[in-house]
Amino acid sequence: MIRGITPFLWFQDQAEEAVDHYLSIFRNGRVLSASTRNGKVLLMSFELEGQKFQALNGGPIFQFTEAVSFLVNCETQEEVDHLWEKLSEGGQPGRCGWLKDKFGISWQIVPALLGQLMGDPNPRKAGAVMQAMMKMDKIILADLQRAYDQAA
Repeated sequence: MIRGITPFLWFQDQAEEAVDHYLSIFRNGRVLSASTRNGKVLLMSFELEGQKFQALNGGPIFQFTEAVSFLVNCETQEEVDHLWEKLSEGGQPGRCGWLKDKFGISWQIVPALLGQLMGDPNPRKAGAVMQAMMKMDKIILADLQRAYDQAA
């Protein structure tokens, strides 16, 4: 029986730093376990908002790419602002809610309202929301709602 699927993050040597960073950003997070080798952290198991992760100090063999990202659904603009600011610090902001953090991991910081508005059966309203989003880096809920409300 399958016991779940856990994202496994391969860092060169910053696993502990990355875990500490993420725990400082997300309100509900904790270290579940850590194993060491020669006095240094090798593998850490941690949890963010109920999602388990593994972080490995595996050396410079692999790099993160945008082909995999973590989608964070936010309820409020304050959540979007907080996560956008903290995760993009030292990293690289992108378009349409995407960013790359200082460790090279890609995140999508998205208000849950976006899916609801873009899923509207009225194609003009959904299209207006899409067009508004395409002009944004960080997603602004009020601007999405305005585009939706103004569409016929």
